Amino acid sequence: MAISQSQLHSIDPVWDEIRGDAERAVRKTPAMGAMFHAGVLQHETFNDALAYRLALKLASSEMSAQNVREIADDIYGRAPRLALDARADLVATFERDPACHRMMQPLMFFKGFQAVQSHRLAHFLWRDGQADLAYFIQMRASEVFGVDIHPGAKIGKGLMIDHAHSVVVGETAIVGDNVSMLHSVTLGGTGKDEEKRHPTIENGVLIGAGAKVLGNITVGHCSRVAAGSVVLHDVPAMKTVAGVPAKIVGEAGCSQPSILMDHMLGPMD
Repeated sequence: MAISQSQLHSIDPVWDEIRGDAERAVRKTPAMGAMFHAGVLQHETFNDALAYRLALKLASSEMSAQNVREIADDIYGRAPRLALDARADLVATFERDPACHRMMQPLMFFKGFQAVQSHRLAHFLWRDGQADLAYFIQMRASEVFGVDIHPGAKIGKGLMIDHAHSVVVGETAIVGDNVSMLHSVTLGGTGKDEEKRHPTIENGVLIGAGAKVLGNITVGHCSRVAAGSVVLHDVPAMKTVAGVPAKIVGEAGCSQPSILMDHMLGPMD
């Protein structure tokens, strides 16, 4: 039997944990009480809190926070799956980032999480035929977070972008579920072809800091791309590639590299 939205909100352990974190934070740091009340405790649902937080971040002199909030609320109402994907992203960040100690942190403080949620709004608008509004959100996310994801890029759930500085994802890129990447990663195109010109990153891939994956290529599931690598050709599933240009240097080292976040290279095969 399908679960209604009201039932989902009443059994939302992620939101319950976030609210608990906020209540404890208010007691520990009263000087930030107003911030935690405005960002978390005054809201009834995770969707409401997320829309409020993104509105604060994406607003500008050209578009008020109220306008952005109304857009986000409308999107979450029309596409409840986006808020479910956001929960998956938040839990992925909590579980994979050793600097994340509370469920509240990604929502309130982590620009990687906030940038990905901004992209999810922009992608919905892009597919809804509202390209200019999608470009506005992309622009603001790039300005505010230093993360530039084209609204046309397709992003799966459970994405964690650690540090999230200078990340670029092109228009025809596809990123699968449970992918982890670090700062200065580029999923870029080659040439001026208007068709598929950006990479496909399959489920469970780990992409190290500064790596560049270029062109219409596929990085197979549960593979690792070492930091600083330039990937120009397909990567088989469950392999580790490194270098400029990148070459296979071994197996992935584990069944879920994006979850274990192990960047150390083992002996070459």
